[in-house]
Amino acid sequence: MTAPSIGLADGRTIPALGLGTYGMDGDEGAGQVATAIESGYRLLDTALNYGNEAAVGEAVRRVDVPRDELVVTSKLPGRHHGYDETLASFEETRKNLGLDFVDLYLIHWPLPRVDKYVDSFRAFVKLQEDGLVGSVGVSNFTEEHLQRVADETGVVPVVNQIELHPYFPQAGMRAVHERMGIVTESWSPLAKQSELLQEAVVTEIARAHGRTPTQVVLRWHVQLGAVPVPKSADPGRQRENLDVFDFELSDDEVARISGLERGRLWDGDPETHEEF
Repeated sequence: MTAPSIGLADGRTIPALGLGTYGMDGDEGAGQVATAIESGYRLLDTALNYGNEAAVGEAVRRVDVPRDELVVTSKLPGRHHGYDETLASFEETRKNLGLDFVDLYLIHWPLPRVDKYVDSFRAFVKLQEDGLVGSVGVSNFTEEHLQRVADETGVVPVVNQIELHPYFPQAGMRAVHERMGIVTESWSPLAKQSELLQEAVVTEIARAHGRTPTQVVLRWHVQLGAVPVPKSADPGRQRENLDVFDFELSDDEVARISGLERGRLWDGDPETHEEF
């Protein structure tokens, strides 16, 4: 079982659901990621600041899946913002992964106080032009950040990965993305799992479909047009998370889940949050 692919504005594609890998490191982490790939995952989400790029790269080498079927994503940390710094950081990421090519490269946070994210994105465009990166995108950018990047570089990021879950559906940013031709990726797609997955509306809809609450929430993301990247090291949960493409929620069910909105759960306001 693999997720269907959706198109990006640059002509490439991305699976409609991926694997978050934060915390999966070392030999054990490589095995956990490899198991996920063998279960059907084709989108792998890591970052230099996760400290596990080496484990993700090792997993890619362990499995009998053609490299061109995988979309390996990594992210630029805040301490490396700037044109030359970004190029050097990418080489560090590439060395860690042990891969010649990174399929999707994202700026992890905009850090507007530092004000070098446009310079970094110019370096991203250079990496793409040099054939070292497939697609270039961002994470945690606001509409203002996205528009500035597009205006000053002439290139619109193809992906913006943002906090998105039923408690924070991000309708405004999803509308911005649709207008600009940007694919929305969801980090923390299950929010604070135990609480969200016990919500009456979620458990009721899960029973109606003969599915788990987790599957219902991930299906909600898919039907919003967002690409969730749930994190799980457990093989059974990995398979459960991926098995969301053979049922459909009604418009009313999607709306009821979205009605759980209460706001951002994590300390991650893109205007002020700093990650170095």
